[in-house]
Amino acid sequence: MSAQLRIARPVTDLVETIAMYKNGLGLDEIGGFSDHNGFDGVMLGSRAENYHFEFTFCRRHPLKPTSTPEDLLVFYIPDPQAWAQRCVSMLAAGFTEVQSFNPYWTPNGRTFEDRDGYRVVIQRAAWSNDPAALPQ
Repeated sequence: MSAQLRIARPVTDLVETIAMYKNGLGLDEIGGFSDHNGFDGVMLGSRAENYHFEFTFCRRHPLKPTSTPEDLLVFYIPDPQAWAQRCVSMLAAGFTEVQSFNPYWTPNGRTFEDRDGYRVVIQRAAWSNDPAALPQ
């Protein structure tokens, strides 16, 4: 059985955040809800993948997001042209390019920050679950 992964994050502006992630990362809106016990939310992802992101806004008690420079979403894109285009899309969507806190990401990636301080790394590399291929 395959597991499904959902990463949920509170945001300060649901409409703007959704536009940024849809346009920057090419994600689709796959679900959502309005005023469910005071929360609004939208799920972004791809129906073909085993992950998606949920962004929420609490109407009753809005939260101030408190991410750190090491709270990262990392997307591995090995094709140089696809990687470069994704980086252009991130900037066009409103993400700001920032210096990586961890220098590991700098040689083969670019780090972007959204309006709430959440960071996304676009890494020009392939991912492998092989332990021998992981950084030592």
